[in-house]
Amino acid sequence: MNNIITDIKALQEETLINLQSSKANNTVRAYKSDFNDFGLFCAQNGLKSLPSEPKIVSLYLTHLSTKEVKMSTLKRRLVSIGVIHKLKGHYLDTKHPSIIENIMGIKRRKGSVQKGKKPILINSLKKIINVIDELKTDEIKKIRDRTIILIGFSGGFRRNEIVSLDYDDLDFVPEGLKLTLKRSKTDQFGEGTLKGLPYFDSSQYCPVLSLKKWIETSNINSGPLFRRFSKGSKLTENKLTDQTVALLIKKYLNLAGIDSKNYSGHSLRSGFATSAAESGAEERSIMAMTGHKSTEMVRRYIKEANLFKNNALNKIKL
Repeated sequence: MNNIITDIKALQEETLINLQSSKANNTVRAYKSDFNDFGLFCAQNGLKSLPSEPKIVSLYLTHLSTKEVKMSTLKRRLVSIGVIHKLKGHYLDTKHPSIIENIMGIKRRKGSVQKGKKPILINSLKKIINVIDELKTDEIKKIRDRTIILIGFSGGFRRNEIVSLDYDDLDFVPEGLKLTLKRSKTDQFGEGTLKGLPYFDSSQYCPVLSLKKWIETSNINSGPLFRRFSKGSKLTENKLTDQTVALLIKKYLNLAGIDSKNYSGHSLRSGFATSAAESGAEERSIMAMTGHKSTEMVRRYIKEANLFKNNALNKIKL
């Protein structure tokens, strides 16, 4: 009997490890960050955060709704609370009526229309590249930063995907660049995703030519593709963080005279999807590049892109 109990405990521990391994590191960090806010709310109000119960979670969601938190954030926090419970071996019914009906009530009273961050579209992308090229700074830094932005936009990459790229992921071919993404948010089992970036007509804004120049200038022939600089503009072996990419984007937006508070590190990716939709790219081809598994977000980009393109007012002559 004791052996059976020991085996069950070992299986439980192994199951928890599997659950933790099923999530990407960045995703787990995001869940923990969300849960910490829930934990703080519970501590301040003498409530138990782990394990918790539906009525406490419902109170927390009401608390968030009074702080003008977006519905998308509120729903994400709920998911995070549920996931952390699961990772710690606890069960929490996140679909309990006291939670679901409260969310429905909040949505009905507050509305759920969200004003998200803006995509970086073609005109803004060109302004950013122009301002980088005109900077009076170290040439090698300019080449790295412009390449990050052009590759990020053209490949529809997430920030963490940009910084995870290695030299060995690249394959230059006559048509452009074949790029292997070893792992992504929607490819947790590391099956890999192959993306193709063709040469652009304009050499100034071509991601493939910019990347070739970066490799030639940096002398990188193995390891991380985009790396940090130490003092004195010396290139290190350490790859950039996704936070650094977000800061670079905001920095160059401001330098280009574009208010960065309306944009985020995600704006390159959403900019690609929206620009591709504006140019008539099919939903399936956009998803193949961005790696979206659901059509919901891509269709939102397409809808925004077609806002003026298929506008009935265009038929009215005044």
